[in-house]
This record gives sequence, C-alpha cells and structure tokens, in this order.
Amino acid sequence: MAHRRLPSLSALRAFEAAARHESAKQAAEELSVTATAISHQIRLLEESLGVALFLRKPRKLELTDPGRELQQVLQTAFDTIATTVSRLSAGPCRQAITLSTTPAIAVRWLVPWVCLLRDSHPNIDLRFHTSHEPVALDGVTADVAIRYGDGRWPGLVAEKMFDNTFVPTCSPHLGLHDPADLPKHSLIHFRAQGAVSAPIHWAAWQKLAKVPGLDVSAGLVFSDETHAISAAIDGQGVALMSRQLIDSEVRSGRLMQPFGPELEGKPFHLVYPESRRDDPTVLAVREWVMAVPGGLCELVG
Repeated sequence: MAHRRLPSLSALRAFEAAARHESAKQAAEELSVTATAISHQIRLLEESLGVALFLRKPRKLELTDPGRELQQVLQTAFDTIATTVSRLSAGPCRQAITLSTTPAIAVRWLVPWVCLLRDSHPNIDLRFHTSHEPVALDGVTADVAIRYGDGRWPGLVAEKMFDNTFVPTCSPHLGLHDPADLPKHSLIHFRAQGAVSAPIHWAAWQKLAKVPGLDVSAGLVFSDETHAISAAIDGQGVALMSRQLIDSEVRSGRLMQPFGPELEGKPFHLVYPESRRDDPTVLAVREWVMAVPGGLCELVG
C-alpha cells in the first residue's frame, strides 16, 4: 500500500478550527494555543499546498474556494474520527438479566446453549438463579423465570413452553420390562425442597398402576432432578421422571421407559412481568430460550 502524502495534522487541525470559527483567535482558544501559532500553521499549510486558503480581512478570515473545499472534507473527517473515538472509549453498554429456573432446566437445557445468546446479544450478561421455589421477578432477585404450574400468575406474562409427562425410567441394564418385577428394584424419588407445585410422585403412579407388593415409601430420595437422573443412568433403581428432561438419554439408549402408565403433570412456562413485555433485554432472552436447539421449543405439542 502506498504511503499517504498528507500535510501536518497540526496544520490541518489549525486550519479546520480557524475556518469553522472564521477567526484565528477563537481557533487558538479551542486548541489551547496562541493566535500566532494558528496563523503560522495556516501559512505552512498554504505553502505546502501552493494555494491561498483564506482572504485575510481586518476582523475576519474568509475562505477561498480551495479553502472551502478543504474545510468541508476536514470537517467530515474530524467528525467521523470524534464519533468513533467516543464510541470506542465509552465501550458497549452491558445489560445484566437474571433467569430463575429449576436446576434441571438450567443444567440440562439452557447452559449448553448459552453461546447462542452470547453470539446474538454479546452485551447481555445472563445470570442464573436456580431454585424450585418461585421468586419475585422484581428486577433484583430475578427478571424472568421458567416455572412449573398452570400458567396463572397475576401480573405476569406466561408463555407455555412444554408439557410435562412423567414416566417410569431406568437403565436398560436392569432388564426391567414387567411392572410386576418393579418391587425387586429400588425406587428413585425426587422431592424438591421449597417447591410450591410438587411434581408427581410414585404414590400417584401406584394409584393407577396398582403393582402388587410395591412400597412407594422406600428407595433413594434426591432433592435435585439431575441427581435422580444420574442415579437411574447408573442403574441404581427406577425413577419417575419428566419425559422431557430425559429425552436425550432415552434417544441415546442410556435410559428406557420399561412400561406405563404415564402421568400428566403441570407444564412449564416462560414468565416475565407484564410491565416488561416490550423490554429489549427480556425479549432477547425470550427469543433465545424459545430457540434452544433440540430443547424446549421443539417439545411443545
């Protein structure tokens, strides 16, 4: 690339300021130099260009045609430089938003795809609040949430994400296919602490299945769905889990549904305050959640 042949930047700045103010004195005040220094810089610029840039009058500097042409170009260039420097110095405006959800939804569905939100909205800092207990969406504890329930929460927008069907599940290595053999295996229970709407337990399933000799009070108990799923994968027993949360394990063959019946629980919803329906940051998170590959949005219907 050829080198640019440009006059002194100081001379160009002095000329642009003097042309804008039509005064060497005011240009000197803006640039914190003397009027004599401004005049000297302009003379050097005129000598290097070989043209007169000003008609010098007693109380005013008047641009010549070449001076007017150069002034217009310099004003545009300096404005562009100033705008760019200001933008770079300020840096991007970052927005933090907190999403409250259950540990299983966060770990199994959302965390692997945070990169999609980061790529599409690099200025958003997503924070997870994991709990089975509903928290205030007050902009302090959390801003948006994924909740298990009937979708009726006063003051909140609730968008259904996916149904919640509970099924018996276990490792194929257990060789379990007949409900009559279930009492020979440990039951794996999930009991969330602090949850307002409890998921379906083995007692509800047994009311429909009526398996002889099944003690629904015995077995392993976990307060975290992810731990219950891991125990089932390891062959530690049979879990009653949301089909949506074990979909990838069933498809990969690490878990299986040996038999029914299936029980319908309450669906999951994405919720946020009515007052923030048009909030750009909330809408960005909503768009991301609904677009998680192979996840929640694909399980609706």
